[in-house]
Amino acid sequence: MDAVPPRAPRRSCPVPHSPVTVIGECVADAFTDAARSGPGELALRVHPGGGPANTAVALARLGTPVRFRGRLADDVFGRLFRAQLAGSGVDLSGCVAAGEPSTLAVAQVDGEGRATYSFHAEGTADWQWSAAELDAVDPAGSVCVHTGSLALAREPGGRAIEAYLARAGAAATVSIDPNVRPLLVDPAVYRSRLPRWCALADVLRLSADDVGHLFPGEPVEAVVDRFHADGVPLVVVTLGPGGALASLNGERITVAARRVAVVDTVGAGDAFTAGLLHHLGGLGRLGGRPDRLTPAEVAEACRYAVRVAALTCAAPGPNPPWADQV
Repeated sequence: MDAVPPRAPRRSCPVPHSPVTVIGECVADAFTDAARSGPGELALRVHPGGGPANTAVALARLGTPVRFRGRLADDVFGRLFRAQLAGSGVDLSGCVAAGEPSTLAVAQVDGEGRATYSFHAEGTADWQWSAAELDAVDPAGSVCVHTGSLALAREPGGRAIEAYLARAGAAATVSIDPNVRPLLVDPAVYRSRLPRWCALADVLRLSADDVGHLFPGEPVEAVVDRFHADGVPLVVVTLGPGGALASLNGERITVAARRVAVVDTVGAGDAFTAGLLHHLGGLGRLGGRPDRLTPAEVAEACRYAVRVAALTCAAPGPNPPWADQV
């Protein structure tokens, strides 16, 4: 296992709703559309997606200033991503104009609204981060840096993002969502790198499905304790209709799910993360280590995040709510 990148001493300087930087991928989520398909053809309905991009959109719609740092292609999907992000109020000035094509995921939704994907991702723009590109991303002024998903797990860009987090963590709260995609990255890769990510992160949000892919058969609480032992103070596991389990330095908090007529669950976890970070920012708990964060505040933030995620499930595709809808 590689050594954890050195991290500068941490300070706490929270500023409510100061900018959050999000680094990661945009993915074109293409859903099969049986109603529009004819003999010998398959119609697709495409939504702009990708875990980090979804989180950036949701944060901006909730009212948190967001700087998105992605590698955006100049193709039909790249233009779709830009329109979605900019239309939601996300700052795209630090994005890289990528020469590679956009990533495509073809999704099929089951009767419970859960999506399964096939990915078309080899040689695409999202994973090609270089150290020079990230050196140009100034973390100054951001109280939080959020990343994760495939951009953090795939090479060559993943290691460059890790090094960036080690620098940014001197002043910003670091948030990571592994968003495990076993069809593209072997879960063993995530397992080998999670100790390093936990050493870099202040907040780790993952789903019960992620836990099952990573540590099959292990109880969720035992896995949470493993993450704490590796260094992350706040772990939140979303449990779908079971709500959420949060753990702040080992102190457990459970939050019930909200009842909603589910259209699909696409982007719900990303929306939860956005709601969590937005609410923590409003409490003044972003910026450096979460040393002053209390279990009551975690519960409050998770209850808000559950509402944001539920409203996302009530709309097709990764379409998170605006602040006045929550």
